[in-house]
Amino acid sequence: MIGIARGSGGGRSLLLNAHLDTVGTDAMDAPFDARVEDGRLYGRGSYDMKGALAAAMLAAADAASMNLAGDVILTAVADEEVASVGTEAVLGRVRADAAIVCEPTELQVAVAHRGFAGFEIETRGVAAHGSRPDLGVDAIAKMGHVLVALEQLDQRLQAGRRHPLVGPGSLHASLIEGGQEFSSYPERCLLTGERRTLPGETGAEIERDLRAAAGDAEVRLLVARDGFEVDEGHELVRAVVAAAGTHAVVGVPFWTDAALVAAAGIPTLLFGPIGAGAHAAVEWVDIRSLQRCREVYVATAAAVCR
Repeated sequence: MIGIARGSGGGRSLLLNAHLDTVGTDAMDAPFDARVEDGRLYGRGSYDMKGALAAAMLAAADAASMNLAGDVILTAVADEEVASVGTEAVLGRVRADAAIVCEPTELQVAVAHRGFAGFEIETRGVAAHGSRPDLGVDAIAKMGHVLVALEQLDQRLQAGRRHPLVGPGSLHASLIEGGQEFSSYPERCLLTGERRTLPGETGAEIERDLRAAAGDAEVRLLVARDGFEVDEGHELVRAVVAAAGTHAVVGVPFWTDAALVAAAGIPTLLFGPIGAGAHAAVEWVDIRSLQRCREVYVATAAAVCR
């Protein structure tokens, strides 16, 4: 969904981006029965991130009556939790001079976040009856050596280069499967894992490190999303810092569509509400912080689109 609060013309434009999709609800009790208690709104998506989307919608409506020169563009996108096809589609149709991605940041101005890469490693053995070790080759045992090497790689990453706002890179194994039945040598073992990356790290670097750890096993890079950062001295950062009444900027550890928006050449940062429980069984957002987000989005629009 794209909505535009049109300006009178000649001014710069501000994009407010938020995603509509949420993660699963299997562990939740009444996930879609919104409940307000002690100033908190509970329910799936309240914090990640339909609360901030509502604040951005109200801010865009406010902007429509402010006689701004530039446009305020609201994009409510799908699929951020998987492949970000919503934001990618929006960026084929929308241009802006600045953008706020409204992910939850605890009312802090976030100017950096990590990227990620998903990968598979496959080891091959030779299937044989369990009584014939002379014929069989154990693919799962081969994967054991790979797992040790991946653990060592993760230790080097976490002890190595640190970004000043998002810390070090990391790596973990996520899923593993292999074998046919207990009485056979396994002919195949498949590991799926994830590598969290720093701004500026490339897919080629990630794949090189994985291949070195995997030895003669097959490595497949499934998806890679770059990290994100914006210059702390950028005009947009100064405008949001002033609107938020803060002096500090932060980084966040999770990936967001901000990386895609920034890669499209649009100066971008993140600012969103206070809450907890993203992807968890209990999720809530602080209602007063949503009103504060609305105020900061409006003040930023006034600064950017004047």
